[in-house]
Parts: sequence; C-alpha cells; structure tokens
Amino acid sequence: MDTVTLSKKLSVKKSYDVIVCGGGVAGVAAAVTVANRGNSVLLIEKSNILGGLATLGLVNLFVPMCNGNGKQIIFGLCEKWARLSAKYGYDTIPKEWKNGEPSEPTNVRYIQRYSPYIFALQLTEEITSSGADILFDCLACDPIMEGSICKGVITESKSGTELYACKTLIDVTGDCDVLRRGGIPTVAGENFYSYFGKMIDLASCKLAVEKGDIRYAFTGVSGGNINLYGDNQPQDIPKWSGLTVEEVTDYLVRNQHAMLENIKKDDRLSRDIAMLPLMPNFRTTCRIDGDYTLRVSDAYRHFDDSVCAINDFDHRFHLFEVPLRTLCRRDCPNIVTAGRSASGAGYGWDVLRVIPPAILTGQAAAHAACQSIEEKTAIACVDIKTLQRSLEKDNVMIHFPDEYVPEDRTVIIHGKNAVDIDGGHN
Repeated sequence: MDTVTLSKKLSVKKSYDVIVCGGGVAGVAAAVTVANRGNSVLLIEKSNILGGLATLGLVNLFVPMCNGNGKQIIFGLCEKWARLSAKYGYDTIPKEWKNGEPSEPTNVRYIQRYSPYIFALQLTEEITSSGADILFDCLACDPIMEGSICKGVITESKSGTELYACKTLIDVTGDCDVLRRGGIPTVAGENFYSYFGKMIDLASCKLAVEKGDIRYAFTGVSGGNINLYGDNQPQDIPKWSGLTVEEVTDYLVRNQHAMLENIKKDDRLSRDIAMLPLMPNFRTTCRIDGDYTLRVSDAYRHFDDSVCAINDFDHRFHLFEVPLRTLCRRDCPNIVTAGRSASGAGYGWDVLRVIPPAILTGQAAAHAACQSIEEKTAIACVDIKTLQRSLEKDNVMIHFPDEYVPEDRTVIIHGKNAVDIDGGHN
C-alpha cells in the first residue's frame, strides 16, 4: 500500500469568538481573559490537567518576578496565581515579599515554588469559574484556513473528528502546532539533554517529618541534566527540535533509560520515583516568525506597542518590554500566539518563554484577539492605546519605569555580552 486517500465531511459542532489551543499557563491566562471580557471561548487541551510545563513538566516555579533590587515587574494574572498557588500548596514566597513589594531595596528575588498538581487543580477552577468552555484529552489537529484567515479548528478526541469554528485563534500549544499546520511562518529551535523528575527516599521523608514540611519529602532525579545554556551537552547525543514524533520518541527513550540507570545503584527499598514529567522538558521547540523578534540587546528599550514589561529571570536588573509584534503577523489577521512560541531569538526567546511572561503574553493575546473582533481589524492593527489600557486594568505593567534602569546598561548573559550574542536590534 503506497497511499491512502481519506475524506470526511464535517459540520461545525459549535462556534466561538476565540479558540485557544493549548492549556499551559499562557493558554489558561488567555482563555480566562477572553471569558472575563464577555466573549465566548473554547480551550482545547491534549492532556488531562492544565498547566503544561508548569505542572505536567514539573517546572513548578514562578521564576523571579522582580528586577533584583526589590522592585516588582510582573503583576497581572501571574501575581494572582503565584499567591493562589501558595494558598493550598507549598508557600515558598520569601519573607521579604510576603506582603507585596518590600519597602526597602533587597537582593532577595520574588519567587514561588508550588505543588504542581495542586496548582493544576486550581487552574481548572480558574477556567470553570470564568465561564470558558474546555475540552480535555482533545487534540487540536488542523486549522481550517481560507487564505490567511483561520475559520476554525479540527479536533480529535473520544468523540471522534470534530470541527469548531472561531473568529480568532490563539495558538499556545507551546510548539506552534496549529500555526505550522496552517502554513504560518515559524522558526524551529533546539533542545538539550534535560529530563527532570521527582523522587522520595527514606532520608527525605525523615527530613520532611523533622521540618513539618512535605516539600522536603521530594528530591530531584534526572535523565539528562544539561542546563538552559547547553553547557556540557554530550557530543554523542543530538539536540532535538521536538517537532517530529521520531525526535520526541528518541528524546524520551534516551532520557528514560538514563534516569533508570541513575537509580539502579540505590537500595530498591529506600527510594521510589514519585513524579515523572508527563511531557518532554523541551524549552524551545518552535515559535512564530513574528513581525518583530525580541533579542537580549533589546534590554531597557521601550516599545510603542509594548503589551507588558518583564524582567530577566536568571540575571539581575535586565528589563524588557514585549511588543505586540512578537505575538502576531500582519499577514495573519486573526491568529496570535503567546508564551513559549512568542517571537524571540537566542536568550531573548528564553526570557519570553518562562512562566511569568507566558501568563502576561497570554493575557495580551486574549485582549488583542477580542479587540480585533470589536474593531473588525487584524490583531496586528488593533488600536494599541486601547489594548494597553485594557491590560493596565488587568494590573499589567506596560512600560518599566526609567528609574529602574541601572547606570551601567551592559547586558551580560551567562558571561557573554548581549551585543556579541545577537549583534544588536533587528
């Protein structure tokens, strides 16, 4: 058998103002924001819990949300959810930040490590409380395109192959799965040998009892453990884009073999693996080739079309603004993205992809999508002042204050000058 021709005639099951593909933190932020504006929205998630890498991937950390000198940069739904995650799960917010921004400068950064599964349940509560529709265990397979306009999404689930119509599409699958299948220009990334889980052992359980804190019952276990900069990536192990089933399978097999080898030497009655990542720990798979691509040399730069201000999670003082242009393309009028698939290059992509910016850009994508429907215009062409006012009402900082900018604006990333990394602005 060389070829098979498949044909199905589908009727629209339901129509929405906005369809959000992907239930990571960016997708949940987008869906909740759309619903809160009074627009109809469907969130499609392929797994059985929400949160993406923030829950399924066990990357359960709100990375620093401040500038490194006691000034908070990240607000919006991220601030709300960081506090929410500490309500019923772990509370690791530093004492300096317990009651909000400190009154005095501090080098203690505002972070929160949370229980991934409790937070996933809280995200489900956020979705249902907002009034958004959600489909779990459902794949967003292909967009229905009329030229450059998305008219709907084909799904595959226990119900079979179905079609949902929309006025706007937000692809926050993290891998640009729907954008790529719709022919939207994208850029592939690469991923290192990293695979992290959680285990318990008798010593960690004893420590948890002694401290009266269940967090200490968990320790780390890994397959590959290469950091986000790719230091010491083994020469005999490939880097993966993560965009084919063969690459994903190779990544998982190699890492699961390695993790098993790492625990074989332990007393089998003294430990157990408590949590495995239920999705690949890929950092950068694919992003939109946006109308603007954020680079680290854009640090401290103001943009007229900024939709949020963010900080560098791994280096102090670096501040960025995220232009709407990083989330969309003018030639794709009703399609937008956010989070891991926003348009960033090099470390600029890393700055965009982590949990706090993902949530903020999810909010921005939602407001832009709804506003484009109201204004009957392309997402890239919405009135930016109106969009910024909507985001400010949602407690999002649009432009960082100039007084937060250090005298020395040299940007050093992992020991390298930003100008040398990406050659300046695009």
